[in-house]
Amino acid sequence: MSEWIAVITITLLAVISPGPDFAMVTRNSLLLSRRAGLLTALGIGLGVWVHVGYTLVGVGLLIQQSLWLFQAIKLVGAAYLIYLGVQMLRTRAGNMAHSASDSAPGTASGSKRALPTSDAAALRTGFLTNALNPKTTVFIVSLFMQLVQPGTPLARQLAYGAFIALAHMLWFGLVAWCFSAGSVRQRLLALRHWIDRVCGCLLIGFGALLAVAREH
Repeated sequence: MSEWIAVITITLLAVISPGPDFAMVTRNSLLLSRRAGLLTALGIGLGVWVHVGYTLVGVGLLIQQSLWLFQAIKLVGAAYLIYLGVQMLRTRAGNMAHSASDSAPGTASGSKRALPTSDAAALRTGFLTNALNPKTTVFIVSLFMQLVQPGTPLARQLAYGAFIALAHMLWFGLVAWCFSAGSVRQRLLALRHWIDRVCGCLLIGFGALLAVAREH
């Protein structure tokens, strides 16, 4: 149960932090349609499974070869969670608004990158944005390094991966729904600033606890 609490807490805190996934869903929702934003969110959830797949294989091999190395990487993962929390605390209120304005039609950013024009293209855009996102790579590897033990069943590890993917789809689906309704756009941007501050403090604390925790 404690492992599940950690998975749920860290995933929910990390998934709402600003990044390429958020920017892409926001852009497709604002410039295209709610449907395009939701399909992009679905693609992001599918992209998470790429990271989960190679993480499960790598973690299993690592556990078999060297428990000492496994523990060392766990400390690196804890340091990453603290770093992620610090980055949240450093996020300024205007950053998200600036990112969204850069994606508006007629801007340099909007003219350089082609927008998806079909359901398949929107789905593919979300998938590739997440699958090629190094932030998600480090997050999932760090999370599994903290939680997966030598005796953790494969079925439970897959359940962790399923939850992480579902959390991504639900959160970014909510983002797509909100950003496709212009009346709530500015309110959501303002709220994200304070969410980042609270979540940053929680992630720093969680990472510190994981770093000093010992195996039983």
